[in-house]
Order: sequence, then C-alpha cells, then structure tokens
Amino acid sequence: MPAKSSTIVTALTAAALVAVGVLGYQASASAPDTLSQARKGGHQAPEGHPDGHGKKDTKDHAPAPAPVPAASGAGRRIVYSLAAKRVWLVGPKGTAQRTFAVTPSTVSPPRGTYAVGSRSVSVMGSDGVAIEHVVRFAGVSGVTVGFSAAVDGSRPDPGAGKKTGGIRESREDGKAMWDFALHGTKVVVVP
Repeated sequence: MPAKSSTIVTALTAAALVAVGVLGYQASASAPDTLSQARKGGHQAPEGHPDGHGKKDTKDHAPAPAPVPAASGAGRRIVYSLAAKRVWLVGPKGTAQRTFAVTPSTVSPPRGTYAVGSRSVSVMGSDGVAIEHVVRFAGVSGVTVGFSAAVDGSRPDPGAGKKTGGIRESREDGKAMWDFALHGTKVVVVP
C-alpha cells in the first residue's frame, strides 16, 4: 500500500508542476516587454496626488477614445487617418476594438481602400532601424507602405529626407496590429 501512495503523490506533484509551468508560460507570453510599458498603460495617480493616495477627484475623466471616422466603410477593417495620424482596428460590427496614434511615413498612400498584401515578423527598415510586426498594404511610386514598430521603440523623424513608407506605432500597438491584420484584411485610408 505505501508504494501505491507514493506513486499517487509523485503523479500529483508532477501534474501540479506541469500546470504551474503552463500557467507561467501563458503569463509571460501576455506580459509587456518591460515593466515601464505596463506602467504607462496602468494606474496613474490623479493630478495633485503624486503617490496615488488620497481622494480621487471625480471631475478627472479619461478622454473618450476618438470615434471611428464616419466615411471609412463598414465591417471589419483597419482605418488610417492621414490628418489625425491615428489608426482604428474596427471589428465586424463597426466598433473600434483599439485606436492609437502613429507616426506617419514620409510617403503617404492616397486615400482609398487597400488590403494587407504581406507581413513580416521582423526586418530592417528602410531607415536602417530594426522593425517588427510589419503589415504592408500599399505601394506609392516604388515605395512600399505599411505599419511597423521599431524594436528600440524609436519613431522616425518625418523630415529626415528619406522616402520611407513605414507608418510607425508603439511595440504594444504593433503587436495588436499584427494580431488583427491578417493577409487580405481591408485597410481604409481617410483624409
């Protein structure tokens, strides 16, 4: 009987270790690359309360997310506003699942409807910066245009004089774009 009990305990311990390992992997896969990125999007102290303690002023409200541009079509799509320098990832029912600011490229696509034509996990950008989560959707005068995130988190200087088609986003937004923008996904460019 003691041999059977020790076998059961060993099996339960092994199963628990496997479960902890799987949960640890899932947590690390969904965690931001650095804690500072997590803090940027996390809780922030209300103005006047640098340590976050004290009474919260009910007049302080987070700004409402920018609405999806009205003339951007219908259904699941990516909307890129040239003037607002903003992107919306729009679900099938027409509501924004995510919106974020971007740094435009020096070469902008004309307004219109496109489709994601190719994707790359990581490449060297035309400006010499390592980029990731590249989602290409247009070509203008021989320049490929697409969304990407710089691995080092930098944003290009639009006045740098180089013809580039990389519309830069943060690494976190780049990951969201990558997950959303499968091959063939509609991209609508609005003024």
